[in-house]
Amino acid sequence: MSTILDKTTLINILNLGKINLQGQFLFGSNFTFFAELVYETDTIPVVYKPRRGERPLWDFPVNTLGKREVAAYLISEFLGWDLVPPVVYRKRGPLGPGSLQLFIDHDPEYHFFKFSKTDRERLRPAALFDLVVNNADRKGGHILIGRDGHIWLIDHGICFNNENKLRTVIWDFIGQSIQPDWLFALDQMVNDLQTKGGLFISLRAYLRVSEINAIVRRTLKLLETGVFPSPSTRYPIPYPPV
Repeated sequence: MSTILDKTTLINILNLGKINLQGQFLFGSNFTFFAELVYETDTIPVVYKPRRGERPLWDFPVNTLGKREVAAYLISEFLGWDLVPPVVYRKRGPLGPGSLQLFIDHDPEYHFFKFSKTDRERLRPAALFDLVVNNADRKGGHILIGRDGHIWLIDHGICFNNENKLRTVIWDFIGQSIQPDWLFALDQMVNDLQTKGGLFISLRAYLRVSEINAIVRRTLKLLETGVFPSPSTRYPIPYPPV
């Protein structure tokens, strides 16, 4: 983690802390705010995305983008890949309900298109994760490398569509084999979702059943082929790409 606080403590602070708005991020389609979250003796930096600031999309249910952020975190945690910073959905906030995610300290000038060859090679789990969640907007600036070198993925508001919407800048690994331990984790996830286990129950608070079933379909295809696929949509790269 990018902080000395353990993940359980962070989630507790995200759920219970007082939100003090500090400023607004001006880039992006939806309202996004930087804030400090204070709980007892702890203060952490967070990103607050209120529901009222979500721009309606014709192909996603309204008022669901913040909840999809949490669904992405839950899947990352279940898989054990630690890719998505801790995030929760709060029913109350300064601007109403919305998602609260731990802010990752990073160099904003060092993004995907400036990554070293070594850092690009580390993105296989990120590419695989986006295939599973059907990420429709993996821009280069949505891949962060924390000050400790850890890779983080942010901005998952338009994921989990029933239809194939994958748009990503990470197409470096087409045709390469997926690592066996990653396939095992995906198989465990599919089993949980098909048997309505703990992950399924958690996701139901944030996704429709049809969207969860679509996760299963996509993942089964990956398990069957065992390789990173080629693009299958007409526009496989988001715009703008950064």
